[in-house]
Amino acid sequence: MVFSCESMPSSTAVLSAAASLTASAVLFRTIVNDLVPSEVHDYFFTSLRKLTNRLSSQLTVVIEEFNGLTANQMFEAANVYLGSKISPSMQRIKVNKVEKDEELAVTIDKKEEIVDFFQGVKFKWILQCTAIKQMAKANRNANPRSELRYFELSFHKKHRDMVLNAYLRYILQKAKAIKEERKALKLHTVDYNGTDYWSSVLLNHPATFDTMAMDSEMKQELIEDLDRFISRKEYYRSVGRAWKRGYLFYGPPGTGKSSLIAAMANYLKFDVYDLDLREVQCNSDLRRLLIGTTNRSILVIEDIDCNVGLQHRERESDAQTVEDDKITLSGLLNFIDGLWSSCGDERIIVFTTNHKDRLDPALLRPGRMDVHLYMSYCTFSSFKTLVSNYLKIEEHPLFGEIKELLVKVQVTPAEVAGELMKSDNAEIALHGLIKYLQDKENRG
Repeated sequence: MVFSCESMPSSTAVLSAAASLTASAVLFRTIVNDLVPSEVHDYFFTSLRKLTNRLSSQLTVVIEEFNGLTANQMFEAANVYLGSKISPSMQRIKVNKVEKDEELAVTIDKKEEIVDFFQGVKFKWILQCTAIKQMAKANRNANPRSELRYFELSFHKKHRDMVLNAYLRYILQKAKAIKEERKALKLHTVDYNGTDYWSSVLLNHPATFDTMAMDSEMKQELIEDLDRFISRKEYYRSVGRAWKRGYLFYGPPGTGKSSLIAAMANYLKFDVYDLDLREVQCNSDLRRLLIGTTNRSILVIEDIDCNVGLQHRERESDAQTVEDDKITLSGLLNFIDGLWSSCGDERIIVFTTNHKDRLDPALLRPGRMDVHLYMSYCTFSSFKTLVSNYLKIEEHPLFGEIKELLVKVQVTPAEVAGELMKSDNAEIALHGLIKYLQDKENRG
């Protein structure tokens, strides 16, 4: 079929028809808005949207930031998880810094989209925001938030059960692991002015198991014991025991007991609560202090032999002793192994002492001090760790002489480290250590 130029509509005619159609649509919408009641209008479009959703193969899960005034943990977990999925091609990201934390928190910004895969299924995430209408200023309970944030998670409908039963739970677990990995460890100390009797600073102690100068076999046994402890939540529950473990580190001063605690905290990513019993006024305060500690933490009671003779203090006004005015041995035992000790999970209690023989046998039994580690004087194995840390060498001709001296002389790792730090030159530092050991041997 052949069309002549005369039979083709002109461009002017096409534009005119399009304009007429647009105007008609606008007029129709205006008529509908003006003449059709809003209830009917809303019902019509809601029904249309439901019909469209029914015909679509996609399902969208909405995860809001807040459930009323309570933060939605699922939203927080998704925010952390998706922050770890940000690609270099993303155009906008958000960066926050939490007070006292060293790590920067990176998250996606609104309207940004992330595609994720789980068990071979594709998921699309997008962060949406809706402005919140502010209530009158006179209302003191007005919501201070200016917008409501929520994630839209889209996927094929046939994966609905897998998302609810597996994918979202996986995100909760991954987010927890990410937060623990990024966690800035804190060192807490007793503070009676605090709301929970504790105040904290960042724990920046550099000690690790790699840098610890201790018997290598003992070190490996400790690591395995810690790994076994943190993996046995259901086991502790099944046998009816609180999920906690007690350690006693004993030995001469300077053998690395405090450094070992820091190495444990860095390894497990646990906060440390340093409890000096001399600062605690009574048994009831012990309970409050225990309740104030968090899960996944190490409670440290150093020099337990000095703290628990448990002084029977008397009031100056009379000779009668009042139970609430002192810490008793029974109060400490209840704190460690009584009903209150089960108020929390995944807790470690570490006691240190220079004199194990001075401790009451009631403290030493399993359930209170499950593992006893003797922190010995410096051995040749410990020396090899120290010289690697401080001088960055693994072998030296002087090692043989030092090994013989360490068999004869009792010297702590702290003393050896002090000598090695006196020079960056390995030859000078090692000769200095030999002289120190010889002098100590001669003094007897």
